[in-house]
Amino acid sequence: MLRVGLTGSIGTGKSTVSQIFKKLGAYVIDADKVVHKLLKREDIKEKIREEFGDVFTEEGEVNRKKLAKIVFNDKEKKKKLEAILHPEVFKEIQKFFDEVEKKDPDAVAIAEIPLLIETGSYKNYDTVVVVYAPEELQIERLVRKGMDREEAIKRIKSQLPIDEKIKYADFVIYNTGNLQQLEKEVKDVFQRLKNISSKH
Repeated sequence: MLRVGLTGSIGTGKSTVSQIFKKLGAYVIDADKVVHKLLKREDIKEKIREEFGDVFTEEGEVNRKKLAKIVFNDKEKKKKLEAILHPEVFKEIQKFFDEVEKKDPDAVAIAEIPLLIETGSYKNYDTVVVVYAPEELQIERLVRKGMDREEAIKRIKSQLPIDEKIKYADFVIYNTGNLQQLEKEVKDVFQRLKNISSKH
C-alpha cells in the first residue's frame, strides 16, 4: 500500500483534487473532517474549555469561528490547540491506513492534510503530492467563496508559501486551468502512484 500525503495552500483546490482521486479509486481521508469530528468529542471539548474558556455555542458545541479567531491571532494559543488536536488527528489517520491496508494491500491511500509540511508529518508518507495555484488565483477563489480580500491575503500569508511547499513534493498538480485539465492531471498522477504502489 502506498501512503500519500496530499497538501497545498488555502484556495489551491486540495479538496477538489482529493475528490477526483477518490473517484479514480484511491482511499481518501480528510484531516479537516477528522478535526470536525474530534471537536464533538467530550474529552476534547473539556481540554478546549480548560485552555480557551468559553468558545462554545448555546448548544454546547465548539464555536469553530470563535476558536479560529483566537488561534489565528495568537501563535501561542495556536500551538496549544495543535497540541490538543494533532496527536488525535494522526491517530485517526493511522487507524484509517491500517484498515485500508488490511482490506486492499495494493491500495493508494491518501491523507489530505493542510499543514502536512508545516507540522513535519510529511516524513511519515511514502509520497507527497502538492496542489499548486498562484497566489492571485488563490485569492480570487477565496473571494468567490465569500471571504473578503484582506482576510484572504491574511490567511494565505499565515501559511507556508506554496512555492516553498512544492520543494517537498514528489508530484505537483497544477490547478491553474479548468476542471477538465485538472481531472486529466490528477489521472496521470494517480496512474503513476498506482504503479509505485504495485511495486511497493
